Amino acid sequence: MSANDMEELLVDLSNRTVFIAGGTSGIGRELARHLTAAGSTVAVGGRSAGDGEFALDVTDGASVEAARDAVLARFPDLDTVVTMSGVMLLEDLRDPAHFEAAQRTIDTNLTGTIRVVDAFTPHLVGRGAGTIVTVTSGIAFLPFPPMPTYAASKAAVHAYSEALRAQLDGTGVDVVELVPPAVASAGQEKVNPRAVPVHDYVTDVVKLLSQEPTPKEVLVEQVLMHRWAERDGTYDELVAQRARALSMLPARRA
Repeated sequence: MSANDMEELLVDLSNRTVFIAGGTSGIGRELARHLTAAGSTVAVGGRSAGDGEFALDVTDGASVEAARDAVLARFPDLDTVVTMSGVMLLEDLRDPAHFEAAQRTIDTNLTGTIRVVDAFTPHLVGRGAGTIVTVTSGIAFLPFPPMPTYAASKAAVHAYSEALRAQLDGTGVDVVELVPPAVASAGQEKVNPRAVPVHDYVTDVVKLLSQEPTPKEVLVEQVLMHRWAERDGTYDELVAQRARALSMLPARRA
């Protein structure tokens, strides 16, 4: 894609001031790059924060509040917050030791999202305009059995996003949900050869975000089979197919 093409796609996203929680790697980092190329001011935070980035651990309320204060001190015109932080962990539900992974997943993916939203909502509502972008997954709608709590956490974030949108109606603050398919980041390309290259995914996301009006759910083509599986009557068959991947669990390998 040429620079001119990117500018055309991103015209509606320029001149925004964005904070991406979880923007130091993967989809978040690529989104930051695209938005910066469009002319937006982008701040990123994460546990692996480097120079010019904000240290942020979404499992720690004090860390989230400190990051919020630092971001708003530097960018008082902040108008967009993206809650990108997340973990994907395998779990064998036959082994009670899985609970540690389940707890970490919920605390990062669900409770971490709520912490970030809570931290920045008063600022955005006070402005009378802004956008909160939450991040779920195709797995929220079509579970991947080897990652049960990941699926549950993302389904919960979807429901929370719906409720948040309803509660913020009339405040000028929009709620947008990104629903990624398998994306080739965080090692997914090693286990799923059909994972979408992260650059290609974010390019499609930016194109959808640029639409007027902005969709409530950002659905790229590769995630439609997940999102609409129940509606299309393919849910049971697809879950059964995906259950074959349980063989990747260490205790179940032949």
